[in-house]
Amino acid sequence: MDIHEYQAKELLARFGVPVPRGGLAYSPEQAAYRCTELGGTAWVVKAQIHSGGRGEAGGVSVCHSDREVQEAANHLFGQRLVTRQSAPRGKPVYRVYVEETVAIARELYFGTVLDRTTEKIIIITAAEGGMEIEELAASAPEAVQRSVVEPAVGFLDFQAREIAFGLGLPAELIAPAARLFRAAYRAFRDLDATMLEINPLALTKDGELVALDAKMSFDDNAMFRHQEISELRDRSQEDPRESHAADRGLAYVGLDGDIGCMINGAGLAMATMDMIKHAGGEPANFLDIGGGASPDRVLKAFRAVLHDDQVKVMLVNIFAGINRCDWVAEGIVAAYGELDVRIPVIVRLAGTNVEEGRRILRESGLPIITADTLADAAEKSVGALGMSLSA
Repeated sequence: MDIHEYQAKELLARFGVPVPRGGLAYSPEQAAYRCTELGGTAWVVKAQIHSGGRGEAGGVSVCHSDREVQEAANHLFGQRLVTRQSAPRGKPVYRVYVEETVAIARELYFGTVLDRTTEKIIIITAAEGGMEIEELAASAPEAVQRSVVEPAVGFLDFQAREIAFGLGLPAELIAPAARLFRAAYRAFRDLDATMLEINPLALTKDGELVALDAKMSFDDNAMFRHQEISELRDRSQEDPRESHAADRGLAYVGLDGDIGCMINGAGLAMATMDMIKHAGGEPANFLDIGGGASPDRVLKAFRAVLHDDQVKVMLVNIFAGINRCDWVAEGIVAAYGELDVRIPVIVRLAGTNVEEGRRILRESGLPIITADTLADAAEKSVGALGMSLSA
């Protein structure tokens, strides 16, 4: 689960990370009022969306009067901001954050991420902030530092000081920087985050370190113990297809194709999408119904796939181990009874109770296209799509 910049800053400030003063606004008039509350002579108006690259896309403006603040906010509200990290349709802007300006001497980068491969936490820092870490790692890999944190031991003081020295900070800032890094790590750890990024982390002309921007993502599986984080969810920033599936306990990722997929097992799902592309088609989604799928769960998955209006053909590919092919077949038949299925459906079943599953489909009298192999299923899906589009 992702959250907005202002929400991440509120959480970080709670753990002791310095952030600029700012205020949230839901209208241009409220944005203008926020700058008068903050005082000063200049403010930054930032679109609050779940995407990076806002500045390049016109989502960040520096203003020098309340009128400019109101005009900048008025320009942002209601538009869909398209950034290099967003989908082609962009993200809608329904709120802006008005923040005091900071006199910047240097921009740094600080990030913390969970490495699932090594089961450790990686802290990534760079003496050059304000740009994407992927770009920096490609253009100047020597500028990126990586520190490994063993979760059982935690982020040690010497590691924090070592990072501060590695960033080339003056001696008087080593201790404050180490405190900031440890505070950010505590926020990451205690809130079950999977990613925390402060970019840029600014060294001001007054010799202070301030988090000018912040991103945080959280482990969905841990949200049951963080109700306050769950309440920060903004559905307007999510793919409605993914929200619909997630609310029903399904692992779903929306894509841009027109062949909907319902598969069990992440590896088989990836192989199926590759086979669809090999056959000349484009998958509309990644959907793993998981193990032990009951007919009711299959029905929910069917509904999730058909929730996407772009889907013109549906491919069901099940290799049953924990699952049972007869359960899947019963769910498919139930879907035809409860849903308005008007698109071709291709089904490939293999594994436990496969003969019983095929019998259920065969005797249902429904216009279901069956396939024996994955390659056969992919080819029939692309062929059905061609017939559907030409009809």
